[in-house]
Amino acid sequence: MPTYKDQKTGLWYCKFVFTDWTGKKTQKKKMGFKLQKEAKAFETEFLSKAHASCDMLFSSLIELYMEDCKPRLKPTTYSGKEFLISAHVLPHFGNMPINKITPTTVRKWQTTLISHPNSYSETYLKTIHNQVSAIFNFACKYYKLPENPARVCGAMGKKNADCMLFWTVDKFKKFIAAVEDKVMSKTIFNLLFWSGMRSGEMLALTLSDFDFNANTVSINKNYARLDNEDLILEPKTPKIKRKVTLPPFICDIIKDYVQRLVDYEPSERLFKVTKSYLRQEMSRGSKKSGVKIIRVHDLRHSHASLLIEMGFSPLLISERLGHEDIKTTLQTYSHLYPNKQGEVAERLQSFF
Repeated sequence: MPTYKDQKTGLWYCKFVFTDWTGKKTQKKKMGFKLQKEAKAFETEFLSKAHASCDMLFSSLIELYMEDCKPRLKPTTYSGKEFLISAHVLPHFGNMPINKITPTTVRKWQTTLISHPNSYSETYLKTIHNQVSAIFNFACKYYKLPENPARVCGAMGKKNADCMLFWTVDKFKKFIAAVEDKVMSKTIFNLLFWSGMRSGEMLALTLSDFDFNANTVSINKNYARLDNEDLILEPKTPKIKRKVTLPPFICDIIKDYVQRLVDYEPSERLFKVTKSYLRQEMSRGSKKSGVKIIRVHDLRHSHASLLIEMGFSPLLISERLGHEDIKTTLQTYSHLYPNKQGEVAERLQSFF
């Protein structure tokens, strides 16, 4: 592996030929190394990555993995993945060859996160572990890694939170009374609570999405903000596209809100704010009303909890929420159904 010294600058460089993924021989030259060993290390790592060798560093595997992910993911999903890997994965595994990372190595990494001063939630720990496992699966499938050490090690965290926060109708009414001084806030939070839609779905809505004769709203897109740019994105799955029936009083609130808008076009976003506005108003309304604060997303859980209490079937709730599979609904809200078991037993007993 020859390296060379630039006599003018005194810096080292490497120059070599490799075969790329198309089978074409290509010359690579990299300059600017202070030490000869740094130039040699670059060539060794570059060739390991180019030849799909398990000797490559984990950081090189990440470059290949993210390059593969980018055209397949939405910008917001890619950005979230990039942050998670940079914050929690690369600092620990980055300089290790992937074939030297063992289940024990992964286990020690898990321990550092579980005992971290930030006290990460069980669901967040599960998300981080799943990401690491996905990276090793990628290496097994495409770069001949013999086994996934994260799978052998076992998962950490939990898929679902131990306690789901939500508001009852009474608590929501106290909250909404506290934010009624802002018409937009009143409209937004009523729509979220009484429809169960996601905040991104709500922020993407236009007037054209509403049918006030049928009292319905068509949910067919999602709003996100990335790098100070507003994005309107296609739904991740077909089931997310749905038509939700609204109670008439919500339609009246929407119509009243629209009448107050100036120079508005029906194809424009109805609510030209971001998710940070929603969080700020949730905090303001909670403090003012004395109601315990919950996340914006928990309004969706509040809606589902209300429907369960009203006795609606999991299938109907699944369709209304836009879940891809009824299993998602049952797994997410299964802890709310045991309350109905006593009622089931009593009704069955009535037949005797």
